[in-house]
Amino acid sequence: LLKPTGGGKLSKRDGDKMGFPVFPLFWQSPTGETAHGYREDGYFPEAFINMLALLGWNPGTEQELFSMQELIDAFSLERVSKSGARFQPDKAKWFNAQYMHRKSDAELAALYQPILRAHGIEVTDEVAGRAAGIMKERATFITDLWELTSFFFVAPTQYEEKQARKYWKGENPDRLREVREVLASIDDFSLENTERIVHAWIEQKGYPMGQIMNTLRLALVGAGKGPGMYDVTSFIGKEETLRRIDALLANLKPVE
Repeated sequence: LLKPTGGGKLSKRDGDKMGFPVFPLFWQSPTGETAHGYREDGYFPEAFINMLALLGWNPGTEQELFSMQELIDAFSLERVSKSGARFQPDKAKWFNAQYMHRKSDAELAALYQPILRAHGIEVTDEVAGRAAGIMKERATFITDLWELTSFFFVAPTQYEEKQARKYWKGENPDRLREVREVLASIDDFSLENTERIVHAWIEQKGYPMGQIMNTLRLALVGAGKGPGMYDVTSFIGKEETLRRIDALLANLKPVE
């Protein structure tokens, strides 16, 4: 295995210098020197094996993601390169992200629940898996999920300054009050029904869709991030949606 730069063999020092592991598991030398590994950094075992298999070997096709059985079936010594293989830390992360994206909500729930509990969140596996499933395409590691999904479980108490300056001004606060009344009138708060009703109302009013939706995002998420707004409203429910809108209206002074 060669350094990411290609100049010489990969060493522990290279990993320390460039910020990636060079051991699969936690390692301690006879002299007491230690190093964390891919397991401790949150890589899935199957992603690590897949990545490692393609260092110095290729299947002769464009396929990059393999199950263990597929690797066993495809492997041959004839396709092992005689030259060194350059290690690519970003490619290792890519493999982990691919395996993350392919996990079911149930698999993600089992992995995410300890993180939620560490943040004082007690929810069912169905709820944990649903939150993780909505945002998994943006994650590389399970540990990324809290930052990506925390707004599902904790209402914003502060509002991103950039987002507020851009959207919490002009007619938007009054329009948000109108949106609140529309949302309050909806009985079926499912994603599809809420989207249909709110979008029809926005079109009827002739309001700019982006202004309305980003102002609503400020209220519900507190920042310019997250999934579609109706993913958020259907997840947190009608009561919490209205409560978060009321909190913004009561606590943040519009930009002059």
